[in-house]
Amino acid sequence: MGKGMEFTRCTPKSAVFAAACFLWAGLGPVTFPAHGAEAKPPALGLPIRCRLGKDCWLVNFVDVDPGPGRRDYACRKRTYDGHKGTDIAIRDLAAMAKGIDVVASAPGIVKAVRDGMKDVDFTIAGSGSVKGRECGNGLVLVHGGGWETQYCHMRRGSLAVKKGERVERGRKLGLVGHSGRAQFPHVHLAVRKGKRVIDPFTGVGRQRQCGLGVAPLWRKDVLKGLTGETTALYNAGFAPSRLSPRAARRGDFSASQMSRTAPAMVLWVDMFWPRAGDILSLKITAPNGRTIVERSKTVDKTQARRFVFTGKKRKSRLLPPGTYRGDITLVRDKGGAKEKIISIVREVEVR
Repeated sequence: MGKGMEFTRCTPKSAVFAAACFLWAGLGPVTFPAHGAEAKPPALGLPIRCRLGKDCWLVNFVDVDPGPGRRDYACRKRTYDGHKGTDIAIRDLAAMAKGIDVVASAPGIVKAVRDGMKDVDFTIAGSGSVKGRECGNGLVLVHGGGWETQYCHMRRGSLAVKKGERVERGRKLGLVGHSGRAQFPHVHLAVRKGKRVIDPFTGVGRQRQCGLGVAPLWRKDVLKGLTGETTALYNAGFAPSRLSPRAARRGDFSASQMSRTAPAMVLWVDMFWPRAGDILSLKITAPNGRTIVERSKTVDKTQARRFVFTGKKRKSRLLPPGTYRGDITLVRDKGGAKEKIISIVREVEVR
């Protein structure tokens, strides 16, 4: 925490996913050149340098329900109670270690920064470990006219800007991390006008309860990518034995090769926002084209994140060599018709 910083704490009521907020105070005024364009709402670009749907995924939206429930801008529940920003996640901790840039969504001046917090799942040590510092390592940019953007959960030691510095859209601010009230590596972008939280999908002056606002804050090219399908099979692979979600999310099972002495052949998948009623299928095919195992299951409830695996133990002295294929498919009922919405393939070479 920087010298002289004071924080007003705001703690989400749910810890299903983590992206917290903090409000900066006691930092003194920040002045802008006096030209009217500065006072307009910022036109937001992505706060992360990545390819949506390929190496990053939109996970949580702003909770626009004023009560104890949860509702995103489209009147769905892709958020949690009290969530005040937009979360964009990366694949796993291995991707975080390689480094993925957090960038300025709009031009502004750095109002305050914080660095030095560890990149760990806050649920291990408990909420008290991040009390008053839920945002983790992060910063606030001011854009004039009372507009601010806030960037949370950045990687320790990665912040690349200083208080008082002016930055342009796309300027690297640091790296995606796992600090603060976070259960997975992601960047949390919050937008405020004064003390009011603004959902960038609706902007101000909303005229209907559900759907995009008349003037979203996202730039048009960005908005198009952010309003697509949010259900994602975002990570998958093979493992030589039964595995835990935590191990897969560290990036432990992303190798493209496996030993013939592996005790089992296991196919796993991690998902964002599968819906109740979706049918998930996992199939492993041997090098000779024979199906080793095939499993289909109906998703029993809509979840922000779900981890599934299936496999078969090795019964012979050695696994047959060659390329094994894993097919993972998600089918959804759309108006009485079953429609495949996502299908991915993974392969592993057994030697």
